[in-house]
Amino acid sequence: QVQLQESGPGLVKPSQTLSLTCTVSGGSITTNDYFWNWIRQPPGKGPEWIGNIAYSGSTYYSPSLKSRTSISRDTSKNQFTLQLTSVAPKDTALYYCARSVQGWGYRAYDYWGQGTQVTVSS
Repeated sequence: QVQLQESGPGLVKPSQTLSLTCTVSGGSITTNDYFWNWIRQPPGKGPEWIGNIAYSGSTYYSPSLKSRTSISRDTSKNQFTLQLTSVAPKDTALYYCARSVQGWGYRAYDYWGQGTQVTVSS
């Protein structure tokens, strides 16, 4: 059973960098064919895919967030990290990490973290 757990500050000031870590247990983030994702859901809105890091270490980002997003990993700790720069109140959301497989035109999630609330406010 794969488990994912998000961690990081719940409150970030505007213009600062949001940094979240997802710790994975029960499976390696380097296992072939799996992608490790960050998704967020602002209050009252649907989920938004932020980006992911593949088993190979390659990264993929949402075009709308690409300029502010960086996803990295620490294979020794079986963790992957999201950094979102220059945050604003619009970045307030419930942030999730999740595992997926993906191919041309699809991405299918099978395991999710419980989510962590991040509020951007001064």
